[in-house]
Amino acid sequence: MTAMASSTNPVPAPLPDAGARAANETAPRRKKLLLATDLTDASASATDEAFDLAAQLDASLLAVSVIDPGSLLMPGGRFRVRVDQVRDRREQEAQALVERGRLTGIDVSFLIWTGDPGDMIVEAAEAEHADMILVGSHGRGAVGRLFLGSVSEHVVRNAPCPVLVVRPREAPAP
Repeated sequence: MTAMASSTNPVPAPLPDAGARAANETAPRRKKLLLATDLTDASASATDEAFDLAAQLDASLLAVSVIDPGSLLMPGGRFRVRVDQVRDRREQEAQALVERGRLTGIDVSFLIWTGDPGDMIVEAAEAEHADMILVGSHGRGAVGRLFLGSVSEHVVRNAPCPVLVVRPREAPAP
């Protein structure tokens, strides 16, 4: 009778090359800039600055647009426009940013979230490991911020990374 060899211990898989593992761990990660935008003319200066900075740093650009359902309500609680309609419009507008990136050699992606803009921008920066946030400022004074709040101020106070607040460009004098 022939004895068959059986093994109860599986053969271990070869371990990855330590040199390759170390190279992956020390390879520099490409910088990621997060552009917080409502995709309107009000955020055009921040958008331009984000593209310029991404090009200078050879960084990727993540555009985050947040739909605030509270801003869509009319007095009495009815919506003046549905959230899905706003989302569809923003997706179309965000595609223009992706195309601009393609033309300039910048890797651009976008997220459209729903909620409180300040909180959502901070959460997106944390979740996406952003190295810097660029956010526009509507240029409201202290009284405007008191009554309306300030998304950029909230982001500056709570962001997990540096924040660049970009003021709108002044229109050239006629």
